[in-house]
Amino acid sequence: MTETATPTPDRSPLRIANFRAYWVSRLSMTLAQYAMMLIIGWQTYNIARDGGMSVAEASGQLALIGLLQFVPLFLLTPFSGWAADHFDRRNIARLTVLAQLGCAAALAWLTWSGNLTLFALFGVAIVLGIVRAFNGPALSALAPNLVPKAILPNAIALSSIAWQVGMIVGPAIGGYTYAILPALPYLTACVLFVLSLIALTFIGKVQQPPREANKRPIHQMVEGLRYVVRNKMVLGAITLDLFAVFLAGATALFPVYARDILEVGETGLAQLAMAPAVGAALTALWFSFRPLKTNVGPKMLWAVAIFGLATVVFGLSTLMPLSLAMLFIVGAADMFSVYIRQSLIQLHTPDDKRGRVSSVSLLTISASNEFGDFFSGSLAFLVGPVLAVVGGGAGAIVTVAIWARIFPVLRTTRTFDPPEELLDTPPKRN
Repeated sequence: MTETATPTPDRSPLRIANFRAYWVSRLSMTLAQYAMMLIIGWQTYNIARDGGMSVAEASGQLALIGLLQFVPLFLLTPFSGWAADHFDRRNIARLTVLAQLGCAAALAWLTWSGNLTLFALFGVAIVLGIVRAFNGPALSALAPNLVPKAILPNAIALSSIAWQVGMIVGPAIGGYTYAILPALPYLTACVLFVLSLIALTFIGKVQQPPREANKRPIHQMVEGLRYVVRNKMVLGAITLDLFAVFLAGATALFPVYARDILEVGETGLAQLAMAPAVGAALTALWFSFRPLKTNVGPKMLWAVAIFGLATVVFGLSTLMPLSLAMLFIVGAADMFSVYIRQSLIQLHTPDDKRGRVSSVSLLTISASNEFGDFFSGSLAFLVGPVLAVVGGGAGAIVTVAIWARIFPVLRTTRTFDPPEELLDTPPKRN
C-alpha cells in the first residue's frame, strides 16, 4: 500500500487515493457493462422476433445468452481465483477491461454496418463470460487491500454504490442512446471502458498476499473451495444468494415484458432495468452513512424473502407504475442482502484466500444471474414468462425458509465480527 493509502480507521474510504481510483474505475466499467448488456438482450430478442420466432422461442434465445456467459465462467473460476491470489490484481483488472473494450467496439461496428446477427451476439456473450471469470475475483480481492479493516464495510457500501449507480445510469444510457442511434450505446461503452482503464493505472502498488510456494496450484484452488465449505457462515450466505436469485431472476425477461406484456419499447425497457438499481443504490447510499451493526443474519433472511415476494407481484403486474414499484423493492431488498453477505464473506476470510473465496462467490453469483437467466428463459419457453417469474419469486421465499433451518448460524449472527470458531484457525502444536 502506498503512503497516500495508509489511512487511520476514522477516515472515509474516498479520502484514500487508491480507493478513489478503484471507485471511478468500477463505476465507469459498470456503466459500460450494463449499457451493453441491456442492448445485447434487446437486440437478441428483437432479431429473434423479427425473424419470425414466437415469444416463447425468442425467450429461449435470451436463455442461450445467459448460458453462453455462464459456461466459460463456470469452467474458469477455479483458475481465475488462483490467479487473483498469485498475480497483480490491478493488471488482471486492466486486461479484462481492455477485452470488454474490444467487445464494445466490435458490436458498435456490426450494429453500424447492419451486419449484426444472433451468432455474433452469442460470440460476444462467450467472451464476456471469460472476462467476468477473471475480472470479478481480481476486483473483489483488491478492494480490501485498499482500505483498513475497520472501514471495510463502508468501503463495500461505497463500492456497491458505484455498482448500483452503474446499474441505474447504464441501462438509461443503453436504452435512450439506442433510440437515437442503435450503435451509440456501444460507442459510449467504449469511452467508458477507456476511462475505467485510465483510472486503474492510478492505483498504486498494493500489498499482495504471500504466495504458498510449497503447494501446487491445483491444491491451492481446492483450498479456496474447502474453506467455503467448512465455514458455515460463508457457505450459507453464498448459497442463499445462489438459489434465491437463481429462481427469482426476472431481469432476463425484461425484453419480453417491455415489448409484449407492458408494451413500452426500448425506453420502457431502460426504465424496467433502472428501477431495481435505483432501489439498490439508495439502500447502498444509506448503508454508506449508517452501516448496519446488529441482527445482520436475520435481516439478510428477511431481505431475501421480501425480494421474492416483490418478484411475484412484478410477474403478475400489467401496469407499468406497479411494475416499476415492485422492481424498486426488488433492488432495495437485494442490495440489503448483498451488503450483509459481502461484508460477512470479506471479514470472515483471510486475505491470502480472498481471491479464491471471491471466485467461488462470483461463481455462485454468475450461477444465480447468467445461469439464472438461462433458467428463466427456458422456463418461459415452457410455461410462459408470467408463470416463470411468479414461480421463481415463490421459490425464493421457500429457499429462505429452508436455509434458515439448515444454516442456523444465519439466524443467530448478530454482528459482522467473525466468532473464533468460524475462523478455521488450526490449533497450535506444542
